[in-house]
Amino acid sequence: MLSPSPLATIHPPTIRPLAPADAEAYRAARLQMLQEAPAAFLTAAEEFAARPLPALAERLRPDPENVTFGAWEGTELVGLCTLVREQGPRSRHRADIFGMGVLTRAQGQGLGRALLAAAIAYARELPGLQSLHLDVMETQTAALKLYRSLGFEVWGTEPNAICLDGQLLRSHAMWLDLTASGTVESSGTAEPTSQQPAGQS
Repeated sequence: MLSPSPLATIHPPTIRPLAPADAEAYRAARLQMLQEAPAAFLTAAEEFAARPLPALAERLRPDPENVTFGAWEGTELVGLCTLVREQGPRSRHRADIFGMGVLTRAQGQGLGRALLAAAIAYARELPGLQSLHLDVMETQTAALKLYRSLGFEVWGTEPNAICLDGQLLRSHAMWLDLTASGTVESSGTAEPTSQQPAGQS
């Protein structure tokens, strides 16, 4: 008898909001992303590693206006995307995308697109929310291309946004108008092969 093909045992990726019980998986995935793409994020790997697990679990506490979406391959968390609605009375019409990324080994499957599409679809359901905002480092050209393909537009560029190993990098500020008509496809074109960071967090 032929043994089952290895492909038959692979679980398709799952996108879902994270909860406090996912804190250890979140910590491992986030730390690996920061190590793999240090130029993509404002937070340094060593800085994140020092954060206590209970604090990370609290960050994942259910809150409809502060949600971290995770991409899972079986039991392994391989992608992240956080949406945070601003709380000021004059800024509640907007939300920010932070800390988006996909582990290097899991890229090329459309996970970055699926994560951001899930966040956009969720944002459209929040009453009164009119726009999404994110930042992307100038070095992350594949990420910039992905964001543009989902409707984000660059509205400005910040010079000297971060300094990494003595090199000053610029950051592009992008936004998406949620009041515009149109739908977001979560599949189709495969995601770029580099990290998809957002928010520089």
